[in-house]
Amino acid sequence: MKAPLDHQKLDVYKAAIEFVALSDTVANELPRGRGYLVDQLRRAATSIALNIAEGAGEFSQQDKSRFYRMARRSATECAAVLDVCRCLDLLAHNEIENGYTLLQRIISMLTKLAQVTSGTGTGTGTGINATPA
Repeated sequence: MKAPLDHQKLDVYKAAIEFVALSDTVANELPRGRGYLVDQLRRAATSIALNIAEGAGEFSQQDKSRFYRMARRSATECAAVLDVCRCLDLLAHNEIENGYTLLQRIISMLTKLAQVTSGTGTGTGTGINATPA
């Protein structure tokens, strides 16, 4: 097996990929006529993972931080889509809560990553460290 790429070692990336799968399941359960929500959720969820990968591939700490902040914004966008689904009573409560729980974890890790790479955080106890594959 080949060695994982830098982004594949990050816990936050693994959680983001998990959220992509969860968001696809949620999108498939939305009723017909809600394609605008399906599209927005899928694009924003994918954007989380893609921006994390781009950040991990950067050499510049400032650019890393910028990509992690973009990923964080996409995660909060996903939470807003779930808010709309909750408000319109489009999904089961547990599906929305599962999404919120995973997004809170992702947002927390991305916040710490952005702080650490920008030089404003310590990076201790964040859960952002790479884990062996």
